[in-house]
Amino acid sequence: MISDKDVKVIEEFVRCAGKMLLKARPDEGSVHKKEGPANYVTDYDVKIQEYLIGKLSAVFGDASFYGEEDTKGSTGQVGRGYTFFIDPIDGTTNLMFDYNNSCVSVGLAEGTVMTAGWVYDPYKDRMYCGVRKKGATLNGRPLHITDKGMNEGIVAFGCARYNEGDIIFSVLKEVFMNSLSIRNGGSAAIDLCRIASGSNVGYAEMKLWPYDYAAASIIIEEAGGYIGQPDGSAITLDRPCPVVAGTRKASEELMNIIRSAQ
Repeated sequence: MISDKDVKVIEEFVRCAGKMLLKARPDEGSVHKKEGPANYVTDYDVKIQEYLIGKLSAVFGDASFYGEEDTKGSTGQVGRGYTFFIDPIDGTTNLMFDYNNSCVSVGLAEGTVMTAGWVYDPYKDRMYCGVRKKGATLNGRPLHITDKGMNEGIVAFGCARYNEGDIIFSVLKEVFMNSLSIRNGGSAAIDLCRIASGSNVGYAEMKLWPYDYAAASIIIEEAGGYIGQPDGSAITLDRPCPVVAGTRKASEELMNIIRSAQ
């Protein structure tokens, strides 16, 4: 189990990475195309990931790193000991167009079990943290989810043009008609963490990578919520998967809608 001291050390690394994100000003020379339509990476994504791997390696010398970007130290595999899941800028497209809705996400697993997670939104100075068996917090304030249904709150969703076969739009009308409203914030990690803090009752996306949801998953679970796949199986840490999350009631309602559409 990770120590309280290490939790604070990692949180400070994530905060510093968030300060780097705040200073990012992408231009044509710093934005690069990735595989698939509307899929981009900036020089800042790479710089922040390299910073985090460097800092975390100094403290956890034997750790593995599953990062979104192809940088030194990022293996894209889950190790036998500690594995850090790093999304240096979740919401890169938002950053490119000055939406001010992006974050730094770092999750920590021991083997195949998520142990801790940090999601920092530097624009609003919101640090979400979750540690297994120790709860979840937002800027130090304990988070506890109230078990509301879809009709009692906002359901967020994610979609990406580079994810072929995405069926999310075939279920959104049903979700909209059975919730107070729907949102697409452009950052899966932030939208997932908003479940823990009570702003969203649910979230669904038909393909996400482990670095997108690893940190938020432990935050949601420690706050008393649910995260898994639409068929009821657990999320995966070694490959992408569809994700449904929310309060217990709302996530079950979301899963039923998605199952009916498939």
